[in-house]
Amino acid sequence: MAQEETVHVSSGVLGLLGLPRVYRTLKRVLRKQSNQERLVTQYIHPFPGCRILDIGCGPADILAYVPEYISAYTGLDFNPRYIEFAAQRWSNRANCRFECRDVNDLSAHSGESFDIVLALGLLHHLGNGDVAGLLRTVAGLLKPGGRLITYDGVYVERQNPVAKWLISRDRGRAVRTESGYLALARTVFPDTTGVILHDTLRVPYTIFLMTCHKS
Repeated sequence: MAQEETVHVSSGVLGLLGLPRVYRTLKRVLRKQSNQERLVTQYIHPFPGCRILDIGCGPADILAYVPEYISAYTGLDFNPRYIEFAAQRWSNRANCRFECRDVNDLSAHSGESFDIVLALGLLHHLGNGDVAGLLRTVAGLLKPGGRLITYDGVYVERQNPVAKWLISRDRGRAVRTESGYLALARTVFPDTTGVILHDTLRVPYTIFLMTCHKS
């Protein structure tokens, strides 16, 4: 799935975030450690034997909080540096694999299906057309009753000025409002709910987390 240049910035200082160690260092400085654990336990809800697909997995830091009783984890990312880093870091987990490939290739050739699909910090890097395509692909990969979890910066009314400023300078330039995200998601997943989180970072920031259910 090709990303639209107009909604993603990968040059200049922001381009340094393509380096795993730089990316992870910034996340450690800004992110509350408890947030990742909360994300997994309260929203992702992995269960014994489940199969998880993580689209745009980055260095796969989320795996530090995903229990080993899952059946399989597949992490996809366009950045080969992220994939190499993740594969080395999690080499001790035999049920996890990492691939630098397009999720559309996976759906076309693997015949795999998943209980949970993650798209964390991804939608705000994609234009509306690419988001719609991604959602259709995910719907084809999810098992009946499966879930897609998304997690992106969001613009809200009376937003903290610091949060609004930080979000406006993200590498992803397609940050939407709550209604904007929901409208896109519900074209493919009518049963979609969302929650706004204000306390994910050590600095003011606003996240919109969606759970899209496949009926």
